[in-house]
Amino acid sequence: MTAGPAIQVRGLEKSYPKLPVLRGVDFEVAPGHIFALLGSNGAGKTTVVKILSTLLKADAGTASVAGFDVAAHPARVRESISLTGQFAAVDEILSGRENLVLIARLRHQKQPGRIAADLLTRFSLTEAADRKVATYSGGMRRRLDIAMSLIGNPPVIFLDEPTTGLDPEARLEVWDAVKSLAARGTTVLLTTQYLEEAEQLADRIAILHQGRIIVNGTLTELKALLPPAEVEYVEKQPSLEDVFFAIVGARESP
Repeated sequence: MTAGPAIQVRGLEKSYPKLPVLRGVDFEVAPGHIFALLGSNGAGKTTVVKILSTLLKADAGTASVAGFDVAAHPARVRESISLTGQFAAVDEILSGRENLVLIARLRHQKQPGRIAADLLTRFSLTEAADRKVATYSGGMRRRLDIAMSLIGNPPVIFLDEPTTGLDPEARLEVWDAVKSLAARGTTVLLTTQYLEEAEQLADRIAILHQGRIIVNGTLTELKALLPPAEVEYVEKQPSLEDVFFAIVGARESP
């Protein structure tokens, strides 16, 4: 971990022909925190992640990850990060264990078998460890994908819309996995378009709109931007999520 911010972005700009995507983006992420970059499709979230992970060069501005400038020291940045994209990058022909062992060997880790076993336990995949990934649910694949990204213990992880296309149960599984990352000291930059996801996970939330950060703060600070709500007695009705899990849980009970 660096003494300063784990991620620091200043005046980041990026344009494509006739299309400005980032127009001066600024933010910082403290070590061991979950930072949510919230925005609609096309807001520029993935572009920010690509620049921070050295996959794309900015037109202007500066960015550093784990204390290394992304433009001046891209190799050092890549050694310090892991990137999980919008779709699980797992080999369906292999088992979960084989996927983990393969990545451990590619990253020249000692005792790849032990590393795989530890991650399978940590992400509650031990029972399915030796099944082909083709048989995994969406949530299991995504948890395996995140587990693979942790091999080598990178201090910073980018999760680009990690729950896109997942059902409610799988989404909760991924949320638990992300929370466990920060609990162990990993810095997480999470991009999402789901408001509830940012609310549940993030220490700080930034809203990216039309290429600019228009607000950045804790959930409490963001809520304080609105006028106080009038207090009224309203009988609490179950949410759709409450109904879904009540029904599914009841049907799965013996």
